Amino acid sequence: MSPAARTADVSAVMPAFNEEANLEQSLGRVAAALAGQTRSFEIIVVDDGSRDGTAPLLQRLEGDHPQLRVVRHTANRGYGAAVRSGFDAARLGWVFLIDADNQFDPAEIGLLLAHAPEADIVAGYRRQRSDPLRRRLNALAFFTLVRLLFGPLGRDVNCAFKLIRRDLLVGMTLHSDGALINTELLVLARQMQARIIEVPVHHYPRTAGTPTGAKPRVVLRAFKELLAFRAERRQVEKAA
Repeated sequence: MSPAARTADVSAVMPAFNEEANLEQSLGRVAAALAGQTRSFEIIVVDDGSRDGTAPLLQRLEGDHPQLRVVRHTANRGYGAAVRSGFDAARLGWVFLIDADNQFDPAEIGLLLAHAPEADIVAGYRRQRSDPLRRRLNALAFFTLVRLLFGPLGRDVNCAFKLIRRDLLVGMTLHSDGALINTELLVLARQMQARIIEVPVHHYPRTAGTPTGAKPRVVLRAFKELLAFRAERRQVEKAA
């Protein structure tokens, strides 16, 4: 265990929508990783209006994991809304964002914690993205536009494996309800002159559950949010 890990208090935020098939395993893996690599931790699972058995599963898991806190949306509000709810609920000094789909190895939080003393955000980037071709093409188009509108923000903006100082998040006002949330986070972090360190992490294929990131309505929402966010930032820049 690194010296940084011994003094780290971490709130893990796990957005979940219809992740009944993954959640028990992913939650257990996150709990084991944090128990071995932090001083104290909590796990916040945000059930974003799931329509499968996620809600009753979480009720059972609350009895098995004393560090688990569940935030529930009565209806599906979107990935960004789930992330924001998790950030708002976090109480400890560092916030660890990780998806509930078992595509990351939570034990690799140690790679992020090693850089915590000199960073405000330690952002993972996927060594090799293990997603279907359609999703990778959508991401390529989206982040090509992000770079054109905002300049370079990082090697893998949307990677859901980040360690963020909670006091940095408290100073931000995030609005995104959809997939734009990571772009918004990094744009505001740059404006706040946050120290950002990028670290390579492994990414694994989804083996259970159904991804929603490539659905047309989700993709369209992300592009709409992106253009609206750019218009908002232009207004802020003009007023400055």
